[in-house]
Amino acid sequence: MTSTLEWFKSSYSSNDGPDCVEVAISPTTPTIHVRDSKDKDGAQLAFTDDTWSAFVTAYSA
Repeated sequence: MTSTLEWFKSSYSSNDGPDCVEVAISPTTPTIHVRDSKDKDGAQLAFTDDTWSAFVTAYSA
């Protein structure tokens, strides 16, 4: 399943930065996936659309 995900990161992020995350939107389920850009084979978090929206709204406030 993860091979179908297209990962991206913020344009504010650089390759030499110490702490970056990548995000992917599942094409088959209503989920947002998050992983550490420095550990692409490591653990991933999956959020529902509503949970992700609440997180982004709270973080942006």
